[in-house]
Amino acid sequence: MTAGPRLVVVGDPAGRRVAFFQDALRAAGLPGARAVAWLDVLCGRARFAAGETVRVDSPGEVPAVDRLLRGTDDPARVEGGRLWYERFTAALAGLAAGAARAGAVLVDDPAETAVLFDKRLSHGRLAAAGVPVPASPTSGPAGAPVRGWDDLVALMAAAGLRRVFVKPAHGSSASGVLALETAGGGRVQAVTSVERDGAGRLFNSLRVRRYTGAREVGALVDALAPDGLHVERWLPKAVQGGRAADLRVVVTGGRATHAVVRTSRSPLTNLHLGGARGDLAAARAAIAAAGSRWEEALAVCERAAAAFPGTRCVGVDLLPGAGWRRFAVGEVNAFGDLLPGLTGLPGSGAEGLDTYGAQVADLLDRPPDRAGATVAGTSGTATATTATVTTGTGRT
Repeated sequence: MTAGPRLVVVGDPAGRRVAFFQDALRAAGLPGARAVAWLDVLCGRARFAAGETVRVDSPGEVPAVDRLLRGTDDPARVEGGRLWYERFTAALAGLAAGAARAGAVLVDDPAETAVLFDKRLSHGRLAAAGVPVPASPTSGPAGAPVRGWDDLVALMAAAGLRRVFVKPAHGSSASGVLALETAGGGRVQAVTSVERDGAGRLFNSLRVRRYTGAREVGALVDALAPDGLHVERWLPKAVQGGRAADLRVVVTGGRATHAVVRTSRSPLTNLHLGGARGDLAAARAAIAAAGSRWEEALAVCERAAAAFPGTRCVGVDLLPGAGWRRFAVGEVNAFGDLLPGLTGLPGSGAEGLDTYGAQVADLLDRPPDRAGATVAGTSGTATATTATVTTGTGRT
């Protein structure tokens, strides 16, 4: 087998993300990575050893892990994002500390992961780096807070915004996102996957629905606000085949390596909400016909990734404007590489490789810097003891 780093992957050992990564290692002629469960990290049982390289993957898709992070037994619930974020970032810091004490090194910077999982902070960093992003009154650490519907109405009026996306600050996969429109005469409507039960609790649904009126929409915003909200201008999107279209572009090692067009009849293009993969060749042709260049679109994504230099692979949500003439970045995703069956773009250096194969190739080409990875006075193995959380409202 090919010589390479001694790899550890933190994730769900039985999940598809870890399986895809292990498959990529085997395809590269490398031994499989040692898998560490997120549940062990959260319970203080994770161990690392000197010389190991630790890749951290998503903690999602494991009910027991979600229960520890979110504090609810129902994975469909929307609420709990703030608590999830506090516990996740604490666990990540504990994991990093345990790895450092042992002389192991993380592939990605945990401080950047924390920024990527706060849409307000991530948007602010992109804007500061000169990356085109939708206008936002909540952007950055000094952004305006949204404590409820009244705050949102005031912010939209002050910024002259009639159409916005309202996003839970720490959400993912469009959980809790509202595509909100206002018009004269106090008319309000929101498109979202959120379902509200008779007790006012919010649940994720696979069906996109429409809410109308300030009372109904305002109740949703009021219920979402305690977890933190990010608000940004709703930019008119390009259209492909009569459907709204955007792109997920994976940037690995600083280069745009994979891209997929996502199309939908609703403003939410996420594939699990009824979105469908579009025609990438047709998108490239539309960009050229509009007088722009595909390479310029990819360069925007690479600039977005460069705002997070300590994170080797990100998924960039690229928003092509109406007519495919201009581009903005909607989000940068820390775990945006789950695109099964998608192979690398021509000229990217990842031709024939899926997103995980491209990451393995990058690890082989640029092993993580071990300088400073070992804490003075420690050796051998260490446990991420500071990552332990409780199932209550606090953490330890």
